[in-house]
Amino acid sequence: MNTLSFFRGKKVLLTGHSGFKGSWMSRLLILAGADLTGYSLEPCDPSLFNLLHLDKEMNSVTGDVRDYEHLKRVISSAKPEIVFHLAAQPIVRESYRIPRETFETNVMGTVNLLDCLRTEGCAASVVNVTTDKVYLNEEVRRGYKEEDPLDGYDPYSNSKSCSDLATHSYYSSFFRDAGTAVSTARAGNVIGGGDFAADRILPDCMRAAVKGESVILRHPGSVRPYQHVLEPLSAYLLIARKQAENPGLSGAWNVGPDETDAVTTGTVAGLFAKYWGDGLKVISGSDEGPHEAGLLLLDSSKIRSRLGWNSVWNIEKAVEKTALWYKAFAEGADVREITDRQIEEYLSLKEH
Repeated sequence: MNTLSFFRGKKVLLTGHSGFKGSWMSRLLILAGADLTGYSLEPCDPSLFNLLHLDKEMNSVTGDVRDYEHLKRVISSAKPEIVFHLAAQPIVRESYRIPRETFETNVMGTVNLLDCLRTEGCAASVVNVTTDKVYLNEEVRRGYKEEDPLDGYDPYSNSKSCSDLATHSYYSSFFRDAGTAVSTARAGNVIGGGDFAADRILPDCMRAAVKGESVILRHPGSVRPYQHVLEPLSAYLLIARKQAENPGLSGAWNVGPDETDAVTTGTVAGLFAKYWGDGLKVISGSDEGPHEAGLLLLDSSKIRSRLGWNSVWNIEKAVEKTALWYKAFAEGADVREITDRQIEEYLSLKEH
């Protein structure tokens, strides 16, 4: 993959590197030969980051993006040329429980990072990863485009809308004239091995399967643009490379699967049960929790037409790869080996 070779020897800062997506991204950048610094909270237990022993192959810094002075010292020392901002409080239901902390992390954490980069003046390309949930979601059956209004409903979604807007303000006010390329990437729902978070569909399926219980779905009819974690990560890498070469590509980019792969939660859970086997059952339950959108679709035609990015694994293949990873983990297999094998399989298809 030509995009990976671009990062060889480059100084890269990755916030949120010890999280689920951050761990896959760390592994990709390590394989690419980047000079990688990560900045994140301590990983949870279990965590993909620890399972892959990634701290031995990068400069892993424990820190909170809300801590401006510490973040500034790390950036001043690392002097990154390329920055990926993944650090966030990423769970919708958790954001109802801790709204203030969610806004502090997702909004002021972003502002702190951008302000450090503004004063340091070292970065050539910055990608802030937000979410498909930034849009004013009227739950209509059409994909939202980058120019549609932003206004997430719940504290998580709204805080990421604010993060997105703050990024574009900093770009317009400071980075554009300095020649620093800055974009936001609004990705759809991500699945893949190594996600152990609560209140996410496939980690919940895995936990039920390991316990020999049925999977109980809160919202089986909710439609989301599901995609394997390697899909958006490949897009983030491509955006960072392309805009480093042409800062005029700065802006907002939707990153989602083909429209046919925007499916219900029930479909995703059913596919997981199929590939897990062992008679795993999926049943519908009731949910007394706070509001979550029932329908969300993305239009990703811009990144396809302008950057040439395309998804590789359809929803069935994405769930199959995820179930196989979790099955290997549950059986005590070497998850680093299966992680690297899935990366190799994905990249081999991406090259063709």
